[in-house]
Amino acid sequence: MTAIWDLPDFDAHESVHMFDDPDSGLRAVIAVHSTHLGPAAGGTRFWHYADSGAAITDALRLSRGMSYKNAMAGLPLGGGKGVVLAPAHRRKTPEMLHAFGRAIESLGGRYVTAEDVGMSDADMVEISAETRHVAGLPVADSAAAGGDPGPFTARGVYLGIKAAARYRLGANTMAGIHVAVQGIGSVGGGVARLLAADGAKLTIADIDAAKAQALADETGAQLADLNTIMTLKADIFSPNALGAVLNRDSIDALNVSIVAGGANNQMATAGDAQRLFDRGIIYAPDYVINAGGIINVGLEYLGNATAQDVHDRIDIIPQRLTAIWDESKADKLPAAIVADRMAQRLIGRG
Repeated sequence: MTAIWDLPDFDAHESVHMFDDPDSGLRAVIAVHSTHLGPAAGGTRFWHYADSGAAITDALRLSRGMSYKNAMAGLPLGGGKGVVLAPAHRRKTPEMLHAFGRAIESLGGRYVTAEDVGMSDADMVEISAETRHVAGLPVADSAAAGGDPGPFTARGVYLGIKAAARYRLGANTMAGIHVAVQGIGSVGGGVARLLAADGAKLTIADIDAAKAQALADETGAQLADLNTIMTLKADIFSPNALGAVLNRDSIDALNVSIVAGGANNQMATAGDAQRLFDRGIIYAPDYVINAGGIINVGLEYLGNATAQDVHDRIDIIPQRLTAIWDESKADKLPAAIVADRMAQRLIGRG
């Protein structure tokens, strides 16, 4: 068996923790990539993996992304990620969530969790019964930071898409701009609604056909299937589902000028950044454009923040993206590489 530090996605992670609680059925991984700027913050994903190795790889990649995301968002937080290996029936229990809370607590505050794929704010409440190192809890006051991070992520992605349209297409309005949206969950659906309100032309695809039809009826979007959404002729492709959708074949098949979406780890390999750049496609680095959710829950955890404070920070996302694209153009380097170098400097690894 390959040791963790020999895995391709191990990146000088400070620690990787595996938890097994037979009484509750919990099997989980918590990867702490960096605490250079503060406690390692990042959501927990509840997902059924083909094998435990895939779960570890996911935790390694996602935790590194959180280090970069938090640093580029200007938060005094490091990067970490939790992964709960869902059983085949994908059923969570309070006992499992409580056991995971105890796992987090055992790390003594080095890791702070929040929602991710397969987790909800109600799940965070269950976890918080065993640890205070939780964010994304429901809030009674809409003026306070916290709660479901999805709408905040969606707003940041929406602002980033508008910035990309201005930068690449010279568009001062989204009216008539064709955006192909892959995945219409909490983030992708929110992005689609915001773009529709601006008059954008939308084509959407989702694994849940009924959900896609309902959103199409609501927004006037056209429907596509998951096999063709990435090959449509459009202005912008917006990936908002799971990662690794950008690879040699799919990049060759893209028929857009811009890739900008909320999915994490959109590129399958390190070489895909160069492939996008060589095709002249503007790319919005995922951990920069999708930082709205962690800005919300991060400020909640740090305390004394309002929803307006969250929105003020999200409003800076277009400026960060523009700075990346300017440096990419000047240095003739892919935007993803430019963003990585910026983030690495911020976490003391430049």
